[in-house]
Amino acid sequence: MALARVSPPAFSSPFLIHSLLRPFSSPSSVLRPRVTRVPHHRGFAIAAALSQASPLPSADGDGAVMEAPPRPSSRRPWKPTCLYYTQGKCTMLNDTLHLEKFNHNLSTDLPVNYSAADKVKSQKLDYFLVLDLEGKVEILEFPVVMIDAQSMEFVDSFHRFVHPTAMSEQRIREYIEGKYGKFGVDRVWHDTAIPFMEVLQEFEDWIEHHKFWKKEQGGALNSAAFITCGNWDLKTKVPEQCRVSKIKLPSYFMEWINLKDIYLNFYNRRATGMMTMMRELQMPIVGSHHLGIDDAKNIARVVQRMLADGAVMQITAKRQSATGDVKFLFKNRIR
Repeated sequence: MALARVSPPAFSSPFLIHSLLRPFSSPSSVLRPRVTRVPHHRGFAIAAALSQASPLPSADGDGAVMEAPPRPSSRRPWKPTCLYYTQGKCTMLNDTLHLEKFNHNLSTDLPVNYSAADKVKSQKLDYFLVLDLEGKVEILEFPVVMIDAQSMEFVDSFHRFVHPTAMSEQRIREYIEGKYGKFGVDRVWHDTAIPFMEVLQEFEDWIEHHKFWKKEQGGALNSAAFITCGNWDLKTKVPEQCRVSKIKLPSYFMEWINLKDIYLNFYNRRATGMMTMMRELQMPIVGSHHLGIDDAKNIARVVQRMLADGAVMQITAKRQSATGDVKFLFKNRIR
């Protein structure tokens, strides 16, 4: 069944800082995510350019992660993503100070280099949906970054913070403080998190808008596939969360691409995770590790790099049914 952050200004008062910078919103100001297609350059073979900044994960307490001062070689200063914006709740898009401090365009962290075109291979899929869940007890963050498989351009994103349903409010506060307090994004989480069922309802609207799936038809994704860094997200965590939320596992979660397996078979070396891949590929990290939307962007950058090197992304795992075992399609895989 279908499921119908900001370096503070030179003021001494925290209240004044927050009153100037925080994108206040109320329940009545919740907006549906606005989707904008960017021009594609299908037919061009493209390699991913590395980010010019490697920010440190310090926090400012205003819903975003602060950057480190940019290196002298940086062509542009890195700015943290406005997490109210990714939730469809930023009300400060006309505030110049806010726009100077926050990034409202995820594509700036996912640039492409059109000059390196000789190794890129044709892909069987048109789009990759890079997914990296956060939350061990229950899912706390559901970020997806969409990449055009041929042009390697950032197309769109879906990002929601998820409110647990089987935990006490006190436990949730402790959980969120431990998980997101160190990034300074615990407040934006509390302001925007919604139950998992509602997240899936909005996500289904999103993939339906992009014509990847239809509620009345169900089935697998059309011309797109999830890419995860490991099998945990879709093999283990989503089914567990569906049971907790008392909903059936959606059909579009039945298959995925484990980037670790693609990496192993393409480069002939094992990577335990995203950080290992980025270190071996000499790629700097953008944002904060374990902030889901930043991890999803970094994984997407690894995908861009691998495609630029000539890798082909293929489905690596399939679930036979909502309750069935997972079949792994690569003999040489990460276990």
